[in-house]
Amino acid sequence: MAYSARLLDGAIQTLFKQLPALLLVGPRASGKTTTAARHARSMVRLDTDAEAQAFRADPDAALRGLQEPILIDEWQMVPGVLGAIKRAVDARPDPARFIITGSVRAELDGEWWPGTGRVTRLPMFGMTIREQVGAVRGPSFIDRVVSGAPLEPAHPSPDLRGYVDLIFQSGFPEPALRLNGAARQHWLDSYLEHLLTRDVELIESGRDPVRLRRYMEAYALNTAGVVDEKTLFDAAGINRKTALAYDRLLSNLFVTETLPAWTSNRLKRLVLGPKRHLVDPALAGAALRLDTNGALRQGDLFGRLLETFVVSQIRAEVPVSETRPRLFHVRQQEGRLEVDILVELGGGRLIAIEVKADAAPTAAAARHLMTMRDRFDREFVAGIVLHTGPRTFTLSDRIVAAPVSALWG
Repeated sequence: MAYSARLLDGAIQTLFKQLPALLLVGPRASGKTTTAARHARSMVRLDTDAEAQAFRADPDAALRGLQEPILIDEWQMVPGVLGAIKRAVDARPDPARFIITGSVRAELDGEWWPGTGRVTRLPMFGMTIREQVGAVRGPSFIDRVVSGAPLEPAHPSPDLRGYVDLIFQSGFPEPALRLNGAARQHWLDSYLEHLLTRDVELIESGRDPVRLRRYMEAYALNTAGVVDEKTLFDAAGINRKTALAYDRLLSNLFVTETLPAWTSNRLKRLVLGPKRHLVDPALAGAALRLDTNGALRQGDLFGRLLETFVVSQIRAEVPVSETRPRLFHVRQQEGRLEVDILVELGGGRLIAIEVKADAAPTAAAARHLMTMRDRFDREFVAGIVLHTGPRTFTLSDRIVAAPVSALWG
């Protein structure tokens, strides 16, 4: 297959002009190795025994003599390689020396992780629709909103069933670009099975895969929800301690990501819990054995999947957005105010986004966005209702309704 350009390609080229080492982290099979190889002259695959043995024995010696930039693939298989990279960078901090990939978060935030100040981390997720259709050039969706550019739909723009098909297509390059039908579903089923059995053992051995799968199913049912821990562990039939361990495992494998709650002293009675998302909504289809027809019959679940899909598209663009956005959600108790995605920019500027499985939303769908605008008038840049219809239109001052396909249009 020909290489499909990724959003991070430009960022890697730019950063490598000045920085000695980059670390691409994200879900397994999201394309990290393929992209990193485009920017390297030599490659070390630590998931192969022959190469791993040399680096376990003497990582400093094993690095010497390789042509730079060197790709170190799946660093977590031989964690000691990071210490060797640290020593190499300390001795010679020239740009474009190492590009490292990994599919485990577990040790990246540890107290003794040696990469601090030497290795610059870049998150990489599955392929967005922008990447799948070859439209990686140009500003990110958030940067377009800030600039005031019109949010035009893609051509053609999907209908409701088309969006469900995109959700279950996934952002993993193999099924997204080449597979369809039964082959794609079997690939996703196998991917999930490997995550919950083999990959979990890399972080924490001895976990019960049957109970972990039940927890994954409960999580999938509640994706895009502000759901408390008890709801999840009751649904999975496990205790709180086990649920917390499973939550940490899935996060460490980049299966799940949370949107933290946004806070302000101008809003009272805020819910402080995070909103939970799967990194790819197609994993919900695999976990729940759900197809397009099944999703369309379950309106509430489809709304959650659509929101998870939108978050996955926006999240992947954050590292390449010039406005350096951060993503949150907002919710007051008793549902007085709910904003699916709140984008915070520099200087406290705000973009509020609602996701609606509705082909023709009215001003009522934007009432929470209007509340945010009225409370934060000076900081409020724009409000957007992303919907499943074909047109972009104005709902109120600084608030528009735009098709979900405007994310890549």
